[in-house]
Amino acid sequence: MDDTYSHISNIYGMNHYEIDKPFQKILEFYAGKRLNLDQLGLYAGKELYEITDYIDKISPPALKMWGIDGDRIDSVLIDTMEKQAIEKLIKDFGINRPYFHGKSIIEHYAMGYLVADPGIYCIITLTHQTAYALHKYGNGAFNDYVSDLIGDSDNIMLGATWFTEIQGGSDLGANRTVAELQNNMWYLTGDKYFASNAGLADVSLTSAFHDGNHGAKGLSLFVLPRRNINGDLNYHVRRLKEKSATKSVPSGEVELNRSEAQMLGDAGRGIYYITEDLMVSRLDNAAAACGIARKAYLEAYYYSMKRKTFGSLLIEHPGIKRDLLDMEILLEGSIALTFKTIDLFNKSIKSEPPYDGDYNYARLMTHIVKNITAESSSIITEMATELHGGIGFLSEFPIERWHREALITPIWEGASNIQALDMLEAIKRKEAHIKMLQDFNKMVNEIKDGREIASSCYSIINESIDRILSMDDIASQFHAKYLMDSIGNSMASILLIYIGNKTGNNDFITAGNLYFQRYVKKIDYDNDVLSLCDSLINIEGPERLIKNR
Repeated sequence: MDDTYSHISNIYGMNHYEIDKPFQKILEFYAGKRLNLDQLGLYAGKELYEITDYIDKISPPALKMWGIDGDRIDSVLIDTMEKQAIEKLIKDFGINRPYFHGKSIIEHYAMGYLVADPGIYCIITLTHQTAYALHKYGNGAFNDYVSDLIGDSDNIMLGATWFTEIQGGSDLGANRTVAELQNNMWYLTGDKYFASNAGLADVSLTSAFHDGNHGAKGLSLFVLPRRNINGDLNYHVRRLKEKSATKSVPSGEVELNRSEAQMLGDAGRGIYYITEDLMVSRLDNAAAACGIARKAYLEAYYYSMKRKTFGSLLIEHPGIKRDLLDMEILLEGSIALTFKTIDLFNKSIKSEPPYDGDYNYARLMTHIVKNITAESSSIITEMATELHGGIGFLSEFPIERWHREALITPIWEGASNIQALDMLEAIKRKEAHIKMLQDFNKMVNEIKDGREIASSCYSIINESIDRILSMDDIASQFHAKYLMDSIGNSMASILLIYIGNKTGNNDFITAGNLYFQRYVKKIDYDNDVLSLCDSLINIEGPERLIKNR
């Protein structure tokens, strides 16, 4: 039987872990060892690659509101292939297990990078977030849920986090859902307008006010099962959204009408638990954004190795080399920034409200990296689509989908203005910038090759922080997105140079230097950079793993 998909994708059937040498090295640097992700790399490059594209174009989830006996069921029907993929990722590959099994949470995010598809990964990450909060703040009361959510039992459960409502969006203080306590049971009433995993989730986390409390600091967090204690449907799914991408994950509207729930953690501390869970998911967003960009880059790179124009392969044209170099430099900086931040979160993961300085530093970095990676993913996927010419605009090929998928990453878990506001709060109220500056200053002082550029980047970071601290609230909000971009790109350049120095790999130092020119100073490359293109854009080349000094 002909393997049809191999004719419409240039990277189908490849091991997406094995060919991605820069990712391997950056991951190894922060994980402290080479992770065994080869089997997932094979799965991500073949079966999963085809499944996610098929679901997007042909077989998205569908809401079934009524059963054959006339009962309201509000259940989502998903393609058998999608169901098998979810079960395989959770059960066989253990994508949600690392943190709960005493391993570094870096491994969860590394697997997410390889999965990349934001629809399938959203189903996984919402389940992971649910397990994370139940495990950390449930005092053991929800251990059975956790076991099912991370794939440790035969009964796989899916989770969800339903925080936002139509009237407020990211402004959780505008929520209207209320909770009433009767006979040791909480009853929730309200609407959740952006509810991903609606119709799939077995247990969800949702926010509500109670006892007349209002404002974000009056929120509590509740555990909402799909069925109540009598086995009846605990809430209704009004409809599923019509989306331009992320079609594998059903996103719907949920109606709570005296829905039974249990409070998680302490009353009135919901905003802490929610923002921490959002931190977990914002890092998922960053990992996925990088993974999406990598899929698009690979499609563009291998297409350019085959496609001929004007008598030469695309890859032989200097302008195409320049485009691929721009994409690769931007992506490597984004990956380095992402896994640096994940490493910081991993080291502060035991911190609890009101949190310590290490956690606040990780939180500050999360706002920055979420914004940088989302913007990078959108840019890289657009460039990769353009490189394919007219074919890149046709929905029958996978490349156009990656650009559509990338466009959700600036929106999910708080758009760029939300990240900018949260960054300001972390700096002005939590003083998280102090540890950040100390850490990056230490890195710069340990750099030998590329020290001058790294020092320039550190100065830009320092000056940006000084500007923020010198301005009033209105002025700092006006400039926040620009300064966040400046800080994040300067960090990415430092990290690439630092990794290159620590690993002895000159390619990362070169990438960091070029990142400084292109994305920090925003100036053109020097004339001699063309001669460096081939070694940097060929990411599967074994030389990318070699210590070359």
